[in-house]
Order: sequence, then C-alpha cells, then structure tokens
Amino acid sequence: MDSSPKPAAELAADFGLKPEEYLRILERLGREPNLVELGVFSVMWSEHCSYKSSRMHLRKFPTTGARVVHGPGENAGVVDIGDGQVAVFKMESHNHPSFIEPYQGAATGVGGIMRDVFTMGARPIALLNALRFGDPEHPKTKRLLSGVVAGIGGYGNCVGVPTVGGETQFHAGYNGNILVNAMCVGLADADGIFLSAAPAPGLPVVYFGSKTGRDGIHGASMASAEFDEASEEKRPTVQVGDPFAEKLLIEATLELMATGAVAAIQDMGAAGLTSSSVEMAGKGGLGIELDLDGALPQREAAMSAYEMMLSESQERMLAILKPGREAEARRIFEKWGLDAAVIGITTDTGRIVLRHRGAVVCDIPLAPLSEDAPLYDRPHLRPEPRARLHPEDIPPPADYAEAVLKLMSCPDMASKRWIWEQYDRHVMADTLQDSATGADAAVVRIHGTNKALAMTSDVNPRYVAADPYEGGKQAVAEAWRNLTAVGADPIAVTDNLNFGNPERPEIMGQIVAAIEGMAEACRALDFPVVSGNVSLYNETAGAAIPPTPTVGAVGLLPNHKQHVGYSTLSSGCSLMLIGETKGHLGASLYLRELFGREDGAPPPVDLAAERRNGDFVRALIRGEIGPDPRGGKLLIGAHDLSDGGLAAAACEIALASDSAVGLHAPAGIPLHSWLFGEDQGRYLLILDDDFGDSERAIAQVLAAAAQAGVPASEVGQGDTANRHDNDDWQEYFSVRTRNGTEFTLPLSRLRQAHEGWLPRYMGDSV
Repeated sequence: MDSSPKPAAELAADFGLKPEEYLRILERLGREPNLVELGVFSVMWSEHCSYKSSRMHLRKFPTTGARVVHGPGENAGVVDIGDGQVAVFKMESHNHPSFIEPYQGAATGVGGIMRDVFTMGARPIALLNALRFGDPEHPKTKRLLSGVVAGIGGYGNCVGVPTVGGETQFHAGYNGNILVNAMCVGLADADGIFLSAAPAPGLPVVYFGSKTGRDGIHGASMASAEFDEASEEKRPTVQVGDPFAEKLLIEATLELMATGAVAAIQDMGAAGLTSSSVEMAGKGGLGIELDLDGALPQREAAMSAYEMMLSESQERMLAILKPGREAEARRIFEKWGLDAAVIGITTDTGRIVLRHRGAVVCDIPLAPLSEDAPLYDRPHLRPEPRARLHPEDIPPPADYAEAVLKLMSCPDMASKRWIWEQYDRHVMADTLQDSATGADAAVVRIHGTNKALAMTSDVNPRYVAADPYEGGKQAVAEAWRNLTAVGADPIAVTDNLNFGNPERPEIMGQIVAAIEGMAEACRALDFPVVSGNVSLYNETAGAAIPPTPTVGAVGLLPNHKQHVGYSTLSSGCSLMLIGETKGHLGASLYLRELFGREDGAPPPVDLAAERRNGDFVRALIRGEIGPDPRGGKLLIGAHDLSDGGLAAAACEIALASDSAVGLHAPAGIPLHSWLFGEDQGRYLLILDDDFGDSERAIAQVLAAAAQAGVPASEVGQGDTANRHDNDDWQEYFSVRTRNGTEFTLPLSRLRQAHEGWLPRYMGDSV
C-alpha cells in the first residue's frame, strides 16, 4: 500500500478534514486509512463534492414540475420541450482556479460544464457565463479579466459551441476572490438520456478521453477552502484544458451512446476518477473494483495510485458498458483518436477496491463516501433588515444629464462589447439573439424546428447583501422577467450559490435566507430548480465576497418568429411602462454611483405582481392581447427594468435602436426616483405606431392592462421632435416634465460614454 511519512491524522488536517471528520472515518473503517483512502475521503467529503453545509437547505427548492424529466442529482437538469425533445442544462463555478490561473481556470470551467451536459446524452448548443471581478482600480483586476475572457473564448470557440450571453460586474468585494460561473444548455431526444447509476454488477468499467496527469490534484479540496497569501502558489492544482480534445470527446461520447452500448456514464470533473467511480457505483447501490496497473492511460511516468485517483486532468470520461460491447466501443475510441482502456468492473460488494502494483491500495465501503457523508446544520444568524429609504431621503442629482452619463458608463452598466466580441456567438448558425442584439435573454433556435430556447443568468449582489431573502427572490424574478421579455415561457432554473465561509454564522445566515427567498420565488412562478452548484469559502483573509446566488434559467418559445428584443424603436413608436413605480432607491445603482452609498433596503418583490405582469407582457408579444384588426401585433419590443431603473432601460433601447427617445415624467413622484428607482416587476414596451395611429395602439394596451389588473402608463416615444434646430441630424435622449424639458443628452455622447469605458480600461498593457 502507498505510505506517507506524515501520520494520517496530520495528513487529514492538510487535506481539509476537521478532527471530528477524521474520527468519523476511523469509526467507519475501524482502522486508520492509508494515504489513498484518506485522499478519497478528503475529496468526497469536501464542501465542493458533498454539499455538507448546504445540502439540508437545498432541499427547500421546488424540483418537480410538468416539464421536469430529471431534477437535481444527475450531472445536469433535464426538461421536456415537446416533440420528443428535451433541454439539458446546468451552471457550475470555477472561481478559485480562475483567480489562481485565470486563462486555464475559466477555460476548464467551460469544458467541465459542457461535459456535464453531453454526459447526459445532449449535444451542447449554447454557453453563458456570469463573471464578477474586483474594483477596476485593483492591481489584479485587469489581468484577471483579460485572462478569464480569453480562456472562455479560447475554449468555447475552439469546441464550436456559441457563447451567447451572460453578465459581468465589478465590486471591491471580489478583489481577493473573483467569480467565474459557467452555464451550458444542450439538446437531446427524450428517449436518449443517459444516467450515471451503475445498473448491475459484473459490467466492464471503461476509461476514455485524454491521459491522466498530475494537474488538478486536490482541486476539489482547494475549492472548499479560503484563500490566503499563499494561494497563488497553488497553480499546480489548476487543471489544464484542451478544447480540441473536448470536441473529439463530445463526438465519441454521442456516437458511443447511439450504439446502445452504454449502461451508465459519468464525466471526470471535481475529484476526477474518485468521484466518477464512487458516484456511479454508489448511486447504483453496488461496488466497484479498479485496476490501476498499466491499463489506465497516463501522461506522466511513475504516477502513484493517490495521484491517479485525485487527478483532475480534463477531457476524461468513465463509462459502464453492457456485456460484450468492449470491442464496439474500442473501435469508436480509435476512430476519434482517444485513449481508452477497461480499468475495472462493477461488483455487488458495496465497496470501492483499488489495485496498484500488485497490491490492494484502497478497500473502503461506499456508503460513508456518499449517503453517510457529513451533513451539518450550521448555526446561522439572519441579518438585521435595513431601513427603507424614501425618495425624499435621497437627493436628486445636480445635473440629470451628467447623472445618466455616469450611470451608463459605470463599470457595471457600461457596454461589454470588448468581452463578447471575443466569443463566437453564431457558430452552429442557430443563434437568433445574443449579447450583441439588444435583448434581455439569448435566443437559440432548435435546429430544424419552429421552436427556440431562451436563456439567461441573473443576480443582483447589492440586493442580496442588503436583504438575502428579498435578494434571492429578486434573482429568480429577474431571470423570469428576462425570459418573458423575449417572449419565452420560463421553464426551469439552474443556480450557482456563491458565498463566503459557511462556518461563520452571519455567512450561513445569508445562505439560508437566500435559498428560502429563491425557493419562494420558484414556487410562485412555477419555475423549478433542476440543477445547480454551491461554491462556498469564497473569501480571502476573512473577507467574504458579496453574497452572489447566480440564477441561470431556460425558457421555451413555441414559435421562434415571435421572439422580440429591444432594438426595434423608431420615430412614432410609443414606450409604455408596465408595473408600478414607487421610486425605490435603496441599494440602487444610482445611490452607489452618484453618492458612494450602498445602504437601504432593496426594492421588495411582489411575486403575484411579477406573475401577473409577466403573463400580460408575454401575451402581448404573442399577439394574444389587443391584436390590431388590420393585422400585426401592437408590441414590437420589450425590455425589463433592473439596474438603473427606467432611465437605464430607456437609454439601452435608444442605443440598441439607434433612435432618439423622449420620456414624459408624471407629476406626483420626484423625478430622480421616477427615473432611477429600481422597483421590481416592470417592463418597458415598444408599441408599433399602429399604421400612424399611436394613440389607438396606446388605448388598446391600456384597456387590456386594466382588464388584467396590470399597472400601465405611456411614458415616452421614439422621438424626432427633440432635435435641435441647429443640429438637424443629431438624435437626443430627453426627459420632459410638465414644466417643460428637464434635460436633453445627445445620443452620440451617451454612446461614447457607454461604449468607451471598457476599451479604455483594457487599452493599457495587461
């Protein structure tokens, strides 16, 4: 057996196991573990693999629904999209590796999330990412941003899967711990889904893909620990990706599945060969024996059993084949140039047994590694609710035009063109809307059909920090609104719960409250959670990141021709606001960017109003409400309101449409709270001019909204009347009050501010 000069108890601490956890191992085994066995326990009991701090709370999520085929527990969630097809999707983090080695950390995050999807039998059709970086002035931020974006683009572009959407934000709270959350959506036949549970003993276990090296050893353990001054010395624990090998692996895996030879299959992600073998055998209630001598493909010489089992080398799979299908599988692997070998067999022992160099180096029961893994009900303190800020508590800006410019050019709101231009967004030729097209969600056509999938990712960490429960509700609601705003029926959610150290009661309080808020929103909106990931210990030297429970979501467009964006405004089109405006400015972008404050309660989320308003907007998009008797739809564009409120949404419509916008402010509410308030459940709609009769279009929508109990008001139009007499060709963003024009802002100046920040920031050497 492998040995180590350190005592097992001391090694256990080095591997991240608590003293009480090591005692639990001794109790389960009735003896001391050797190095290999201790390594297996340490990765399987890591936070990253076992969810030991969050598992009991994750059970609060609704996970079933009319369209749910497979919920949490498999590699990815599966939902029915009709016509014998399913969508398969998941989101996962690669935060710690991306901070240590940004290019490879982000690249392998993309590769890993794709494997989760095609392991289920689905062909990946789209990628998204949710990125959080530190203060732009921090000395590491520019290098990290450059490396992460290059890694995402370099991997996804080479594999040939479009990167169609995502989000990027900056905050000093991420200075020491950035977030890189990757999401993948795939498509499969409903009768072609593959699961990971081993079905019977006596079946061959086949390794295929790239060779095993020493990269990524203890990556799962590293992802379950805080950073400190020595973290950047951990580069050897970051995996190295090969997108060309991933492409071969996708094709070989799908071809192997099509033969009917696969009984169960699992990718080698976190904890590598250990987690894949343990999970396959454990889920099936079986055992597994692996022979690590010779047959297992190795990239480096003289690898120990410990290194082979804990390596997180990329682009590798583990399959259990049906009897007698080895030769058939071998021909496929040879065709695609992949390394492959039969390395073991399933058993009925309920144990994992490893042999290496003629000896048994591991013989432990599987139950303690999975069902009997530690589960903690950690103490948690709910944060004290913040006081609500009223509009009169917050001053108006000294100059409204300058305030709009400052908001639209701040790092969070500024155009991310520099980022998404590095991604291939249209490979596979089915992308209908993406980051560049002026829409709240990406839309990808289902090839050969009239259907399309819409997809998005969302969270507002400011709101979650201010009130984790309301912030959790808002993250789900905004994802639901984004899908609705393009015309899609929201189907289901995946998530990535990014928080600090759960052993601190105040952090655990954030986790519990956010999960409960998300769960309430999911129930109210019939928006079940079908997959996800938890990333904890995101902190450095005791400073936690802002709580960031990212929500990824997928919706269905039965007819892709009905999708809308918000780049359709032209002169004569009306702008209509759906939803109630009270002018909530607590925890708002306006408050932070104009006054350097992040205080106040976030805007409350009325889930009944969200449902009612969203259903109304979706019906308008599809022409089910107020159709013009002469044909055509009243609504030709929609944009949900979020950061920056009405002003930001109207500016984004103007820029995407290259059209002047004139807003008409109502009486009875302070102008700054009307423009910049971040009340929830709201949409800004673009109405067709109804063949030159805009008043008729407005009246039809107002009547339908009143009947549905939905607040609605006409707030502006695509405007040519605000051109200056001495500048006939200059378009303007303008706001008028009853006392006359409040301010005007040349669209060219707005565009320069919005588009200019990120290229200027990245223009210096990185």
